[in-house]
Amino acid sequence: MDLSIGTHDFNGWSVIDVAGEVDVFTAPKLREAIIGLLTDGKDHVLVNLEAVAFMDSTGLGVLVGGLKRVKERGGELAIAGAQGTVLRVLNVTGLNAVFNLLASVSDAPTR
Repeated sequence: MDLSIGTHDFNGWSVIDVAGEVDVFTAPKLREAIIGLLTDGKDHVLVNLEAVAFMDSTGLGVLVGGLKRVKERGGELAIAGAQGTVLRVLNVTGLNAVFNLLASVSDAPTR
């Protein structure tokens, strides 16, 4: 399955809407989206995984790398809408304690 990515702003966050599967083949597209926002000076990034059914370790690595880049700039990277197997993977790996996990984009606090 392919990966589609769109961006929009919400409550001071730059939201990356991700749909499809994030794996070794598609993860670079997500990495480029995160880096693109940072390059544009946006440092409050919210990755919306509501429409993602599968994420492998490469996708997790992109999220962790994105978090590191954002924190280096004094910003924040949060995850919204993770569910099913994606949420399970975040919980099993302990990344649920590393990322701010929100039920949905609408739960993002104003920045």
